[in-house]
Amino acid sequence: MPAGRVVGLFVKERVPGEPGLPKQSVPEVELTPSGTRGDYNNFRTEELHGDPDSAVLLLPHEILDELRQEGWPVRPGDLGENVGIRGIAWPDFRPGRTVRLGRAELRTTRACTPCERLRYLPYVGNDKLPAFLRATLSRRGWYARVVRPGSTRIGDALEID
Repeated sequence: MPAGRVVGLFVKERVPGEPGLPKQSVPEVELTPSGTRGDYNNFRTEELHGDPDSAVLLLPHEILDELRQEGWPVRPGDLGENVGIRGIAWPDFRPGRTVRLGRAELRTTRACTPCERLRYLPYVGNDKLPAFLRATLSRRGWYARVVRPGSTRIGDALEID
């Protein structure tokens, strides 16, 4: 059973006319079946009509390290993740995995596909969007359904079955 740590928690409240990126760091979140409390996810709400299989976005922050090495000045929260983790690699995730973090339990549903909303990041824009979409393909994180609601904090252990 791979284990890691929660290294970042991110939310952005709904602000009409603003994109949902980047998300801001918070020390603790409540994970609920409808998503991360305090976070408004434009894509999940508008395009997926609140799909509970897309309630939380998990991202191994080793991916951010890789993107920075490739020249992208990406920061935690930029890719829309709600939970940043370290110690569990991208290949360890797949649909149906159980993830326990803090008091919450999640079930991974699918990989997050990079979308055009990433153009709102100040270092991407319309000109660099195609290259950034290619760079983040298979590296955008994993969506998960909340099976058992609960809180999680930065530093909490994360286990995946």
